[in-house]
Amino acid sequence: MSIQSKHIVIGGAAGQGLVTVGQMLSKGLLRAGYEVLVTQDYMSRVRGGHNTYNIRTGVRPLTGPTEAIDILVALNQETVGLHKAAMAQGGMLILDEALDPEDVPALRVPFSSLAPKAVYQNVAALGILCSALGLSKDFATQLVHDNFGKKGEAVVGQNLQVLDDAYAWGQTHGGACEKLVPAGQKQPRMFINGNESIALGALAAGVKFCSFYPMTPATSVAQSLITHGRKMGVFVEQVEDEIAALNMGLGASYAGAPTLVPTSGGGFALMTEAVSLAGVMEQPVVIVVAQRPGPATGLPTRTEQADLNLVLYAGHGEFPRVIFAPGTIEECFHLTHKAFDVSEKYQSPVFVLTDQELADRYMGVEPFDLGALPPVAGPDLSDTGAESYKRYALTKDGISPRRIPGYGKSIVLADCHEHTEDGHITEDINTRIAMNDKRMIKEEGMRTEVVAPKFFGADKPETLLLCWGSTEGAAREAADMLNGQGRRVGVLSFSQLWPLAPEQFMPLLESVSDVVCVEGNRTAQFARLLRQETGFKPHRTLLRYDGRPFTASYIIGKLAE
Repeated sequence: MSIQSKHIVIGGAAGQGLVTVGQMLSKGLLRAGYEVLVTQDYMSRVRGGHNTYNIRTGVRPLTGPTEAIDILVALNQETVGLHKAAMAQGGMLILDEALDPEDVPALRVPFSSLAPKAVYQNVAALGILCSALGLSKDFATQLVHDNFGKKGEAVVGQNLQVLDDAYAWGQTHGGACEKLVPAGQKQPRMFINGNESIALGALAAGVKFCSFYPMTPATSVAQSLITHGRKMGVFVEQVEDEIAALNMGLGASYAGAPTLVPTSGGGFALMTEAVSLAGVMEQPVVIVVAQRPGPATGLPTRTEQADLNLVLYAGHGEFPRVIFAPGTIEECFHLTHKAFDVSEKYQSPVFVLTDQELADRYMGVEPFDLGALPPVAGPDLSDTGAESYKRYALTKDGISPRRIPGYGKSIVLADCHEHTEDGHITEDINTRIAMNDKRMIKEEGMRTEVVAPKFFGADKPETLLLCWGSTEGAAREAADMLNGQGRRVGVLSFSQLWPLAPEQFMPLLESVSDVVCVEGNRTAQFARLLRQETGFKPHRTLLRYDGRPFTASYIIGKLAE
């Protein structure tokens, strides 16, 4: 028999090579034409602990993670106990013959004889998996060449021997397992995660400076820029702490460099003084906040959506900002690109609010069409020095001409105090009022180019799932499943959280009798923001704050309660 999709979970301790085998298999499935969606569950440890690499694959588009496990590869005993309850009917447990399957039907593999050294156990698991999925030996062999080719013929040969033995053993002893439906050929796709997509979006927008202090789950944004940005003239600086990261970023922006500052909630908490500095300086900067559960250190490697209020209200005083919340890998790219344009145009901080699940989620995506991207705004470099330059000139739309020191004869002043039009400190009452109004009037322009929420599902829905950011995929799948049962369910997914444009969505909200706000926090932060701005209160909230991502089955189960 064959099946449309599979959920494969590889579990073990950090250091057992589960990410290596998971990435090898994922990339291979993608190359073979399958859809692939990968999520990672890991503990805050270098070695030990319990980690999983979760591969969802099939021939149809995938939008989010799932729970029921079709194939569980247990590299240690703990994995069996933790995940046996999630095994799907007819699911397969693959484990070493020395481990206890704990009454779960299992394929007990002699890994110790197939892999003479523990370091090869993950390659043996790859051979067993390829056999179980109905993938050819040539397919598996190519994966080994691709992954270990740079390490030399000896390493490749040793791994191929283990792979051959394991694949042959699987063919002989593998037992009954539904194979994947053969996939059709597709154009080459990129295998990237959310953070890598953000980095690519920044590169496409012309980023030239990134300052950061490492903090899970945001660090790989900077790592990606280190890997890919050097050849494009991007300077990346790891600094001593988070407030230094944003202050240095503002300095680079003042000097003319489009700037990205990635962090997580705990790190961003230390940046709030500098956020206010960006507001009064009217200095463009893009800040990526990859959320994880708090308070304080919280759960460093888990996911949550509890920092919306933090990002929305951070910084003393009043000044405009924009908050994007991508819901897909593709949106991570496009909204980061847009963030640079909006930040440069309105000379204000712009946030890209993501979370651990989306940051670490890998998928196959079509290469981005760089030629179709709109141009990104930038500073005025046509300075002749012929006129008296006013950095903070009062204008109807609040946007003043921004010049760069050294590009012309003008003196470019910037200050953290209230200032006059030419940038000098002042305490004049009328100037204070005019400058505050000038900064805030830019929000009117921001509201004219708000990214509209996306609608999915049944026309004229009876139930509407209201969501934002990474919850989009699970909500869409839940709606599809419920609509398949005769229900009328829609999804309204927000990828811009501030400012809002109520005319884009209020007619729909007011037409539905059951609006359910789905978000990953305890206090329904977006539902409260929606009520604050429009007076509309969702009829129900569906919240998750255990550090785990939403799935379609979780949403459907909670809706039924």
